[in-house]
Amino acid sequence: MTLPKPPAVTARYEPAIDLDAITMIDVHTHVEADDHGHLSNDQELLDAAAAYFRGEQPPAVTVDDLATYFRERKMAAVVFTVDHETETGHPPLSSEEIAAGAAKHNDVLIPFGSVDPRRPDAVERAIRLIADHGCRGLKFHPSMRGFAPNDQTYYPLWEAMADHGAILLSHTGQTGIGAGLPGGRGIKLRYSDPMLLDDVAADFPDLRIILAHPSVPWADSSIAMATHKSNVYVDLSGWLPKYFPPQLVRALNGPLRGKALFGSDFPLLTPDRWLASFATLGVKVEILPAILKDTAAGLLGLR
Repeated sequence: MTLPKPPAVTARYEPAIDLDAITMIDVHTHVEADDHGHLSNDQELLDAAAAYFRGEQPPAVTVDDLATYFRERKMAAVVFTVDHETETGHPPLSSEEIAAGAAKHNDVLIPFGSVDPRRPDAVERAIRLIADHGCRGLKFHPSMRGFAPNDQTYYPLWEAMADHGAILLSHTGQTGIGAGLPGGRGIKLRYSDPMLLDDVAADFPDLRIILAHPSVPWADSSIAMATHKSNVYVDLSGWLPKYFPPQLVRALNGPLRGKALFGSDFPLLTPDRWLASFATLGVKVEILPAILKDTAAGLLGLR
């Protein structure tokens, strides 16, 4: 597949988020399209994900769309794509363009980059995204990329991220990508067992790690990691809260204080829908500010 060559991107992201003006920070949102009409996944995977989330086909949102959406809600959002070209053959959206787009909307957006760790230049690409383009972290999906995070082949990448103060945001648990397709389109869930990241967290104590999603069927592992290691956090995206494992709900009111982050998985799951479901869980009122904004603000260097 031949794509138009994107224009040179030179803008470096610097945040200008007024924490008093926003109500929440959504740490998990996807850019699904660029200004060239290219999508983040092929149509079969997009259709399967939409069916899994029991919603209509989500809009092919661009960076500008995300800025408008979250600005209207007085929220800020972490935005990213997922580079999985080595495994799937689908060319990724440009993380450089996403960072430049976030720089235009730095009152509400925070960019994370994405590099395929199986590329030979993964470390160099990661450093450029962090140092030259201002990405606050990098997003990974081990199952889509077919790699085990604790394979020491990838340790130079984690070391570079730790050295540059970037956050590792990694998918964990079940995925809607490939769900319901024969063989799940070859996507292997075992690569998204959060315990594979426990080795990384232990070996790189300066590397801050966010375990994305409730990590089903490994929720207990994520809870254990976040309560055992100061550099590990969990985000609550990708599942309606009414489906959260009961042990996760209990942990939110106790050991996960200061370690849990609001995330939606927009556009597959909207923050409006997520928040309506979250309101039914009975999470203690005094814990809500940390989950919805304060912990993320500190982690992302916004205060």
